Amino acid sequence: MSATAHRFIVIEGPIGVGKTSLARRVSESLSAQLVLEQADQNPFLERFYRSPRSAAFATQLFFLFQRARQMEEVRQQDLFGAVRVADFLLEKDRLFARVTLDDAEYALYEKVYERVVTDAPKPDLVVYLQAPVDVLLDRIARRGIRYEQAIDRGYLDRLTQAYARFFHGYDAAPLLIVNAGSIDPVANEADYQVLFAEIAKARRGRHFFNPSGSALLSAT
Repeated sequence: MSATAHRFIVIEGPIGVGKTSLARRVSESLSAQLVLEQADQNPFLERFYRSPRSAAFATQLFFLFQRARQMEEVRQQDLFGAVRVADFLLEKDRLFARVTLDDAEYALYEKVYERVVTDAPKPDLVVYLQAPVDVLLDRIARRGIRYEQAIDRGYLDRLTQAYARFFHGYDAAPLLIVNAGSIDPVANEADYQVLFAEIAKARRGRHFFNPSGSALLSAT
């Protein structure tokens, strides 16, 4: 099961879809180094969920610097020496910025992005997890992170649409699009085995995986 041609795998998707828990499990299967977003280190995030307009720019800049630093560390390491699994794609930072910032803030953000992001490592495979907004809200409620309970449905809906638009035109790496609304690859072994097999065999181009699983994802 650990055999794979991929050296750098990214698991992506909107808040609550299950990307972090899946990244953890895939990294265990591959004995890979795990590279995780560290949202709990962002001092502006809780304020953003309470009052988006007042904290959006500071929140986004913190994430940009944090994610760029993490990817720079990956780039400087020998990508051929170890398999790595990440739960974020650096380019998605722009996706969040476009959703949360006004036009003037976004123009300034773009100038910062162009200076900060240079020669980011390209994944061998991106796994994009999709799920309906109602499913995401249910998972967010069940995982019980306090500051996430203030997430607005309208914001989550805009975010899922932005993800769909982003990956509709994404061609920087092989892409596996997964309908993750009705499977539990974290807690259900059969679901995971089937999904992992799809991840292991995905190579060039764009692939779609639309399973009919036994349960809802219950993890982050």
